[in-house]
Amino acid sequence: MRYEKLGRTDMRVSVVGLGCWALAGGSVWGDQDERDSLRTIHAALDCGINFFDTAEAYGNSEEIVGRGLQGKRDQVVLATKVSPSHLAPRALMEACEGSLRSLNTEYIDLYQLHWPNREVPIDDTMEALGRLREQGKIRAAGVSNFGAQDLGELLQVGRVEANQVPYNLLWRAVEYSILPLCIREEIGVMCYSPLAQGLLTGKFRTADDVPEARARSKHFSGDRERARHGGPGFETATFETIRRVEQIADDAGVSMAAMSLSWLVHQKGVASVLAGGRRPEQVKQNAAAASLELSSDVLQALDAATRELKQQFGDDADMWDDRIR
Repeated sequence: MRYEKLGRTDMRVSVVGLGCWALAGGSVWGDQDERDSLRTIHAALDCGINFFDTAEAYGNSEEIVGRGLQGKRDQVVLATKVSPSHLAPRALMEACEGSLRSLNTEYIDLYQLHWPNREVPIDDTMEALGRLREQGKIRAAGVSNFGAQDLGELLQVGRVEANQVPYNLLWRAVEYSILPLCIREEIGVMCYSPLAQGLLTGKFRTADDVPEARARSKHFSGDRERARHGGPGFETATFETIRRVEQIADDAGVSMAAMSLSWLVHQKGVASVLAGGRRPEQVKQNAAAASLELSSDVLQALDAATRELKQQFGDDADMWDDRIR
C-alpha cells in the first residue's frame, strides 16, 4: 500500500481508502449482514488501508465502523461527514458529538462538510470547526461536494485539507476547475464513486441492466424512476465508453475495475480513492490497485477513450443533481 500526505497536515492516508456507506446496506446497496461488514473492515486493515470514510447520513455506518475499529483506532485516519442541515454552529457542534458517540472515539481525524449549505454563512461554520479543533475533537476539517465557487468562497475565510468529490473514468468533470484549485491550494482530493457505482466493474452490459436505485446519475435518462436531474442522460455514449475502457483493460491483461482505480491513483492531486466494499474479497481486490502500475500508453489510451464523454458532460461536477458549483 502507498500513502499520501493529507493536505498540509502530518497525516498520511492510504491511496486506496474504504468508503463505508455500503457497509450499512439500505435501499441503494441492498441487505447487508453486519458480520460481513466487520470482516470487511478487518480485511481492509490487513491490506494496509488506513483511511476510513463514513458520514452521519449513512444509516448506521458510523456505529459499524466504530465497532470494526475497536482496539485499532490509533492505526487509522478516521473521517466522517456532517450533513448540510447541521452547518449552523450549534447544530454542527451537536452533530460532531453525535458522531463521536457513534464512532466510539474521542476524536475525528477528518471532519467534512458533506454538502454546502448556502443559507448558513460559511465563516460561521468555519468558526465552529475551529472551535472543534481547539477542543481536540477533530484534527482537520474537510469538505465534500464543494465546487470551485463554494470552495473558493470558503478559502477566503479559512482552510480545509480535503475535498471529496465524484471522480472516475466516466465522470471527469472535476478536472476542469475543482482539481486545479485543489492542487494549487494543496487540498487533497478524495475520489468517491471511483467505479461509477459498479459501471466500471463490467457487471452491467446495458443501461437497462442497472438497478433503478443506481441508475440515478446523469449517465442515465432523467426519465428513470430514481433520477433527479431531469436531463436526457448519455446512456448510449456511456456504455460505448465502458466497452472501450474494457477493451483497454483486456489488452493490458488486468480487470477493468482494478485499472479504473489505478487510473485515479495516477492522477495528480488525488490523495485517496474511496472504494466501497461489502465483503473482504472486494476490499482485497480494491487494495491491490494501489500497486498496479499503468504504462503511459495505457494512461493515454484511457484519456482518449473517455475524453468525448468528458466533453459531453462538461464542467458540471454533480453526478446526480445541480448542487455542486
